Amino acid sequence: MKAAILNELGKPLVIDEVELPKKLSVGQVLVKVFFSGICGSQIGEINGVKGEDRFLPHLLGHEGSGEVIETGPGVRFVKQGDKVILHWRKGVGIDAVPPVYSWRGKRLNAGFVTTFNEFAVVSENRLTKIPEGIPMDIAPLMGCAVTTGLGVINNNAKVKIGESVVILGAGGVGLNIVQGAAMCSAYPVIAVDIHDNRLKMASKFGATHLIHSQGITDLPDKIREVTGPSGADVVIDNTGNTDMINLAYTLTKPDGRTILVGVPQKGDHISIYSLDLHFDKILTGSHGGETDPGRDIPRYANLYRNGKLNLDDLITDRFSLDEINLAIEKMKTGESSGRCLIQLQS
Repeated sequence: MKAAILNELGKPLVIDEVELPKKLSVGQVLVKVFFSGICGSQIGEINGVKGEDRFLPHLLGHEGSGEVIETGPGVRFVKQGDKVILHWRKGVGIDAVPPVYSWRGKRLNAGFVTTFNEFAVVSENRLTKIPEGIPMDIAPLMGCAVTTGLGVINNNAKVKIGESVVILGAGGVGLNIVQGAAMCSAYPVIAVDIHDNRLKMASKFGATHLIHSQGITDLPDKIREVTGPSGADVVIDNTGNTDMINLAYTLTKPDGRTILVGVPQKGDHISIYSLDLHFDKILTGSHGGETDPGRDIPRYANLYRNGKLNLDDLITDRFSLDEINLAIEKMKTGESSGRCLIQLQS
């Protein structure tokens, strides 16, 4: 099969032929991958934001759609021919050992799920059947972007009607956070980004106020002009930039919630005055919106089928596997305003 391989940190992915494992182990499932999204997490992996990568070379990707080709021993929740969503959050089924592929006669590592490859050996619990009425090219969004974004609103922030929400970073996940906040009747919903095209998208997905933050020295004042002097009920950071994380905490009301989605570069630290944490203020990180794929994906699929959840407009760019480095570059520069989709089968 053809795959995109991370061989060196900070370098373009290598597109090459890869040999699949010769047999499936307990709980493993062979999937023909049709579409994959690209998440900011993959860009972070490529850039080495968490430091040394001891698993190089390895495969990437954690949101996709495909068809089950074969199942290993013990698999009960999917079968041959099922159309499935590939996701990184654990669902039902066996937590199988990660597969090992072969590339140029050497070991090629992979995690429990990868999607930048034409075929993938996936742990059973990283697969959920695609609900009825969800197109194959829309389904990958349920693997991370949508479930994380809505999960941040529902599970981490627990947004209530009329609460104020500030979203720092309006990329693929950020847009779904905006959409989730709007669906909860939050007000105001303030989207902050350095790219005009992403702010325009945020407006389409329910942001009531847009702030272009590039070069603005009085950003806190601009935001407080909307929220009021005490700040917002909820401030969510998607950037992983420590200055923005500090800002998010500062802009949160004394009894509000600061939710961190983005991950800083290893070695970068935040600096906060923690007194409010001893009272009612909350500072917490999100792990994929604490999503339960088996529970949440059918719920979100029902919203999509009934016109309550906008997923079609999230996909702004489409590429082939051979063009994946171009797609990644467009995401890094902000030229891509929504989710980039990679088509792996012709």
